[in-house]
Amino acid sequence: MLPKLLRALPLLAALTFGGPLLAQIEADVGGGEAPTSNFVSPGLESRTPSAEPISPDDVQLFQPYEDQLVGRVSIPNDSLGVLVQPDGRAWRAFRIQWGFWITTGAILVTVAALAALYLLAGRIRIEHGRSGRWVPRFSGFERLVHWTTATSFVVLALTGLVFVFGRYLLIPILGHARFTPLAELSKDLHNWSSLAFVLGILAMLVLWVRDNIPERADIVWLRQMGGMFSKPGTPHPETGRFNAGQKGIFWIVVLGGLVVALSGYVLMTPLALTGIMGMQIAHAIHLLVAVLMIAVIIAHIYLGSLGMEGAFDAMGRGEVDENWAKEHHSGWYEAQVRGRGGRKPRGRSAAPAE
Repeated sequence: MLPKLLRALPLLAALTFGGPLLAQIEADVGGGEAPTSNFVSPGLESRTPSAEPISPDDVQLFQPYEDQLVGRVSIPNDSLGVLVQPDGRAWRAFRIQWGFWITTGAILVTVAALAALYLLAGRIRIEHGRSGRWVPRFSGFERLVHWTTATSFVVLALTGLVFVFGRYLLIPILGHARFTPLAELSKDLHNWSSLAFVLGILAMLVLWVRDNIPERADIVWLRQMGGMFSKPGTPHPETGRFNAGQKGIFWIVVLGGLVVALSGYVLMTPLALTGIMGMQIAHAIHLLVAVLMIAVIIAHIYLGSLGMEGAFDAMGRGEVDENWAKEHHSGWYEAQVRGRGGRKPRGRSAAPAE
C-alpha cells in the first residue's frame, strides 16, 4: 500500500499546484507576448512606469520648511520635531572654526598694532610736564558707573573666551574633567555679569550722551589723528570733554553692548523668542560684536594707562593735571575755567566744577 502512495505523490502535486501556476504564467505573459525565461513574476522594476506610488520610498514626506526635515511629535514643544536642519552644519562650522580664528585674529592684530604704536610713538607724554594743579573731571558716581561696567565687561569677555578657546586651547591643557567645572562656572558668571553690564551701559548713556554727540572739531581731530604723530610744540586739536576717539569708543560700547545683550538674552531663553535658525543667527551676531568690543576695549585700556601719561588719573582719582587738560581737552578746560568765573584751579583743593 505504501509503495503505491509514494508513486502517486508526483501526480497529486501536479494536480494541486499545476493549475494556479499555469494561470499565473498566462496572466504574466498575456496578449500573446513571449514568456519570460523563467516562471517567476517580474519584479517592480520591470513593470510599466506609473505615476502612482508602488513602494513606501515613492511617497514624499510633506515638509512645511525647505531648510528643515521636520517630524511629528506629540509633546507641546514642536521644535523637538526638527530632525535635520542642514543650515546647522554651517553654524557649527562657524562656531567651531571661524569663530575661533576670527577671535584669535582680532585680538592678535589689536595687540600687534598697539605694540607697533608704542615702538613708533612711545608713550604720549604731558608736553609741559605736570603742573601739580588738578582739574575735576569725573564725579564719584560717574567713576562708579565706569568701573562697574568695565569690571562686568572683563568678566563677560574672559568667560566668553573660555567657550571660544575651550576646544582648541583649554581642553588639551586641562583635560575634559577639569574643563567641565570651569565651563559651568564661566556660564553662570557670564549670565549674571550681563545684568551689571546692561545697567552700566544704560547709565553711561544717560550720563554722557550729551558730551558724545559728534561735532565739527571731531573731523579735525581725526584728520590729525589726535596729534599723536605731530611734532613737539604743535598744539593738540581742540576738543570738548571727549575727543573723537573717545566718542567712537563710547558709541561702540553703548550700541554694541545693547546688541550683545539682546542677542545674549535670546540665547539664554532657548527657543522662547525665535526658532533654531534665529538662535544660530543670534549666536553669530553675539560673537562678532563681542569680538569687536574686546578689540576696542583693549585699545582703550592701553591708551588710558600705558599709552598716555596722566590719562588714568581721570578715572583713577576723578581729576586730571591742568597741563594734561590744556593739551588734550582744551575746549573742555576753558569751559571749566569759565564755570569758575575765570578762576583757574589751585592745587588739589580746587572746588569741583559742575
